[in-house]
Amino acid sequence: MTTDTDNDRALVLFSGGQDSATCLAWALARYRHVETIGFAYGQRHAVELACREPVRVGLATPALGPDHLVDLTATLSALGDTALTPGRAAESPPEIATTAEGLPNTFVPGRNLLFLTCAAAIAYRRGLRRIIGGMCETDYSGYPDCRDDTIKAMQLALNLGMQRRFVLEMPLMWRDKAATWELARTLGGEALVELIRTETHSCYKGDRSRLHDWGYGCDACPACELRASGWRRWREAAASA
Repeated sequence: MTTDTDNDRALVLFSGGQDSATCLAWALARYRHVETIGFAYGQRHAVELACREPVRVGLATPALGPDHLVDLTATLSALGDTALTPGRAAESPPEIATTAEGLPNTFVPGRNLLFLTCAAAIAYRRGLRRIIGGMCETDYSGYPDCRDDTIKAMQLALNLGMQRRFVLEMPLMWRDKAATWELARTLGGEALVELIRTETHSCYKGDRSRLHDWGYGCDACPACELRASGWRRWREAAASA
């Protein structure tokens, strides 16, 4: 049985990046109790994990509950290396490129499906009904596990498999990166935009040596290109408004 209290309790997939930080702010504006979950999975940009707590501190409200960190490094490493998860034995990470299937080699097969399954298991135990993620198929790298059809299918599978009424919410699904920056401004003004710009990390190469107008990154990988392009479009739209 689902109660109104259950409806007000949420779990946010929070990586430490721009999208998930925006989703966390979005959830805190809506629900009376919000917890976060993050994943260590041998990612090339593991620096994102160090960004999580400063962002949580910057967004802290009475609604913010505990954080959960799940280590999936051994699990995903056993399934094979990618440009995003090169494995500890790799002398150097492979260059980011497009595969024969037309997907970037930063795609980690099964990653988001596993994340959502683990999140649902935590939510089951914690009495959290809403599971919120930053998946998006408007401005994205083509990952099939970020698509709306995938998320709807996962919601059905999790509800059937755990006998719960989880609601998977993806507030960025139909927003491009410019709209994501605007959502942050709407939620928390320039203070939230600045927190996301300076404290989050989305660069696939894990480069935090340079702070650009749009944030830290190498300014060359697909994640940086999306973030920078969105920032420029957002600023141009704001200037012409």
